[in-house]
Amino acid sequence: MKLIVLFVLEDDAPSLRRLLEEHSVVAFSELSVEGHGEGRPGWYGHVAPYRSRMIVTAVPAERAHDLMEVVRACAGCQDPRHPVHALQLDVEAVVRSGEAGTGQSTHQGGIES
Repeated sequence: MKLIVLFVLEDDAPSLRRLLEEHSVVAFSELSVEGHGEGRPGWYGHVAPYRSRMIVTAVPAERAHDLMEVVRACAGCQDPRHPVHALQLDVEAVVRSGEAGTGQSTHQGGIES
């Protein structure tokens, strides 16, 4: 299983959600974040933060590469200076609360065991 973390400007989040839906990503978490980066200081003396979103999803390892390539091919961001960024991370194991001592399955690599 792979964890995909996406960073996108707030204005581009609806398009990214549609992209995920088109590629059968049905479960994800989305957070508001304040992005900081390079730029020119504004009238208040520092670079203004960006209103951004962070979208996190776990996908089977065999689908992660394709999802990353879809993001790589993504064009048409509201601000081309701020493209979508994606990180792919390995997930070693997944457990669910309430499963201890019940004989319930442990999840690894997206497959119940």
